[in-house]
Amino acid sequence: MRAVEHDGTRYLLVTKSGDSSRVRDPATGEERYLPTDELRMLDADPLEAVADAISDPVRRLVRAARDDRTLGLALELRSKPRSARELMNSYGLCESDALGLLTELRVAGLVAETTVGGKRGYELTDAGERAVETLLS
Repeated sequence: MRAVEHDGTRYLLVTKSGDSSRVRDPATGEERYLPTDELRMLDADPLEAVADAISDPVRRLVRAARDDRTLGLALELRSKPRSARELMNSYGLCESDALGLLTELRVAGLVAETTVGGKRGYELTDAGERAVETLLS
C-alpha cells in the first residue's frame, strides 16, 4: 500500500487504475474511488498515514509516555497543577527521575511549567488535557 493525498487529506491507495483509483480513509476505513490524476503520491510510510486517524495530542502522549510512570504522571496533572516538590514527595521520585519524566512530557508539548504556591510547578497544556481526556473516555 502507498500513502496518497487528495485535497489535503491522506489516504491509503488500495488499487490504482488509469482513470480512477480506490482509496481508503485511514480514520474511518471507508473506501471510495477518486480520479487517479488528482492523487499525489506521498513518500510517507503508509502506516504513518494510518496513525493519522489518532489525534495529534494522543499520538504525542503515546510517544512521550514510554512507561506507566510517565502516563501516570500525565494523569495526575489532569486534576490540578503540582509543584515539583509535591511530585517528588508524593510519588517517591528523586529529582532526576521527576525531571526526566516531566521533560519527556514538556518536549511533547503536553506539560508546561507554572507556579504553584510560589514554587516551580507543572500543569497540563491544552493538548495534554485533550490527550488525557481522550484516553479516559
